[in-house]
This record gives sequence, structure tokens and C-alpha cells, in this order.
Amino acid sequence: MTVSGKRFDDYEGIVKRNVFFRLAARVAGGVLVCQCAMVVPGIAQTELDRVLQEARTAWLEHEVESLVRRSDTVRLNLPRVTAASLRPMQAARLLANYLKPTREVSFDVRGLRTLAEDHAYAEVRRVFLVLGTEEERQETVFLGFRRLDGQWRLREVRVMP
Repeated sequence: MTVSGKRFDDYEGIVKRNVFFRLAARVAGGVLVCQCAMVVPGIAQTELDRVLQEARTAWLEHEVESLVRRSDTVRLNLPRVTAASLRPMQAARLLANYLKPTREVSFDVRGLRTLAEDHAYAEVRRVFLVLGTEEERQETVFLGFRRLDGQWRLREVRVMP
């Protein structure tokens, strides 16, 4: 990737205290975005993987209540909907309305980044059909998770067309 004539690549290194840090630089909307991601090995990562799989299954089946049931608040950022932090049942209603006119084709996890011991994001590629058509559409979904009281909980859903 090149920005203003300079080349930026993913940098990997620094293994310290059994924690792997990864610095990734990319361009988003003309602005250089740097993100420091931390992958924590062990039980917390295994639990996060399990919670992510449960979220994937819930999305594919449009079971939005089970998607948000452990959350205290969920920040939603959906196309044509003003971003807001909502109580779980409010978030479930908005997500249900968003998903209602669609049929899922796939919901594939493309990456999982732990940004802190208690904060992680999953990047998912969603492929779906709008009911009544055979045209496949794609969008990127970011699922934000937070570890509270020893459990990973969904805290954010951000959809990028």
C-alpha cells in the first residue's frame, strides 16, 4: 500500500510476556489509520472464539435476541440508521428489521483482533439475497466484543456496505 509516495506494510514483531502485538497501517477514506492489535493466547481466546461462533450462528439464523442477550448495551451502526447505543431488546428489534428482507448466503469471519485483554473485534464478510431477488449482495460487518464479569459480550455491530 502506498500513501503520499511512501510504502506501508503490516509490521509484526515484539513478543513480550507471552503477548503478540501487531501493528497494521492502512488507508481508510484518505486517512491513515493505525491499529495496534493484541492476541492473547489461552482460555480467554478460546472463549472469544466460542462466543464469535455463537454470534455467527445467531446472525445466519436471524436469531437477533440470542445475539444480544448477554449485552448490557449494544452500539449499532447500520446503513440508513443513525448510530446509537441501545438496550439489548431495542438493538434486537432494529437488527431484526434490518435482516428481515434478506436471506443469508454466508457470514464468514475474515479476522479476529484482540485490542486489549477485554476488547476485541471480528471482521465478517456477509453475503445475502434480498427477498424476491436472486442478486447476491455483500457487506462487511464488524462485531465488537467486551469482556465483562469474566464473559465476552457483544458491544457493537457496525455494517459497512
